Amino acid sequence: MPEQAISELKTVTDLITLYSRRRKEIKRRLRDFKKVKSSDYFYELVYCLLTPQSSAENALYVTEELRRNNFEKNGFNPESILRNRNKYIRFHKTKSKRLVALKSSYPLIKKILRSKINSHDLRDWLVKNVDGFGMKEASHFLRNIGYSDLAILDRHILKCLRQLKVIGGLPESLTVKKYLQIEKKFKNFSDKCGISMDELDLLFWSLGTGRILK
Repeated sequence: MPEQAISELKTVTDLITLYSRRRKEIKRRLRDFKKVKSSDYFYELVYCLLTPQSSAENALYVTEELRRNNFEKNGFNPESILRNRNKYIRFHKTKSKRLVALKSSYPLIKKILRSKINSHDLRDWLVKNVDGFGMKEASHFLRNIGYSDLAILDRHILKCLRQLKVIGGLPESLTVKKYLQIEKKFKNFSDKCGISMDELDLLFWSLGTGRILK
């Protein structure tokens, strides 16, 4: 079971052993992110807006359904697609409104993404300007289009960091200040064990879910 895999993660030696087994798949997935075309950025944003409180699989399915219906160019309310009985997206009303708002703001977002802003400043801009994006969602989006060294602090990653004693416990909430504090600890840990934070993120995610997705 995925959660059991996390509980069995005791030491850095355990971590390195697990990493060696999945290293090729992890590196291949990270290469895939760097190959994402700019024409796909809109739907990567859509995906990252859908994932909070919903499964990655459901979010991916709904994103592809929106793509098939050319949501980026066609004017329609996406709520019925988010409300799919078998691939349900939680808070579908709020998220539908955010997706509609995204279409209006995307020309500016696209312009910013073409600029020379570094990944951390770009993340800050996205958090301030994309409705529905916190630090985790902005980091997730940027990682999915090839940016590096940004922590995606979801519950699977936080549980692994706690298990390895990188953090003392699971935070009740993640303010920007707290997020950056944990990200710094994560980065220091990754430097010490010689595995990049991006690779550790996918490894931890696979321990929590059983899959290397995105």
